[in-house]
Amino acid sequence: MLIDLVQLRTFVAVAEEQHLTRAAERLHISQSAASAHVRAVEESLDLQLFVRANRSLELTRAGELLLGKAKALLGEATLLESFARELSGKLEGQLVIGSGSDPGASRIGAMVAALYASHPLISVDLRARPSSGARQGLRTGELDIGVLLGKPVDAAFTFYPLLTVPFRVAGPAAWAERIERAGWDSLAAMPWISPIDDTMAYSAMLRELFEERGFELNTVVRFDNAALGREMLEAGLGLMLMREDHARQGLERGTLAVSRIAYAEFPLHLVHLSSRRDDPLIRAFIGAAREVWPSLDVAPT
Repeated sequence: MLIDLVQLRTFVAVAEEQHLTRAAERLHISQSAASAHVRAVEESLDLQLFVRANRSLELTRAGELLLGKAKALLGEATLLESFARELSGKLEGQLVIGSGSDPGASRIGAMVAALYASHPLISVDLRARPSSGARQGLRTGELDIGVLLGKPVDAAFTFYPLLTVPFRVAGPAAWAERIERAGWDSLAAMPWISPIDDTMAYSAMLRELFEERGFELNTVVRFDNAALGREMLEAGLGLMLMREDHARQGLERGTLAVSRIAYAEFPLHLVHLSSRRDDPLIRAFIGAAREVWPSLDVAPT
């Protein structure tokens, strides 16, 4: 019995997404290829790993038991590749980096440019991932480096603080008087454009702002990409938590109104698995990042 690591990575992605199409999009492969990978793993192991439930795929009991082992095996495979690079002494290879839909704040382009200037044999793939998706990708080896919005609370990762990003609650300019005068209860009762994923940094900030004060948001539209959320806001559908620089631009254009009381901030980090801190490719990228962010250092967890 041979286990193909590419096929195993597809199995993990499908298990986490509970959806074949979303997993294929996450891995940048076709849906038919993702389906073939899962089928190959099932045939190789002689196990049924998924059952279809409504529109999602749910793990069987065998699939649940296999998932943890599969993640551990993929992690060990990543460490093996890292060790092999150290043995070869060659600083060449590929880095896959996950970054959110608003990459300007992290200066990811400048970091990649600094890496290429110092190590032209290292190629880079950039993939748009929200922070929650980047965490999953780092654990399974789909990503080598992630740019994550959130607090450094996972000991499996090494975090390098880049900056603190301020956020404001904003809504359509036509609602300006209501928004500017609203208290917490009135804000929560207005129509909201909210994140789909409860693990997104936006969700964590909204919980801190409203749920911890005892208020539930009146969500009318959900998004999984901040740019899509802003488009819904511009269309006048509801309030949204957004980066302060975007809110300021909307105020200047006269298209947005901003709450006087609802304010949050979250740290933005460069992240990799702690087990890969000695990987030459990881060290090369962190070195390049320090050229762009001279004060870059490891955050306490």
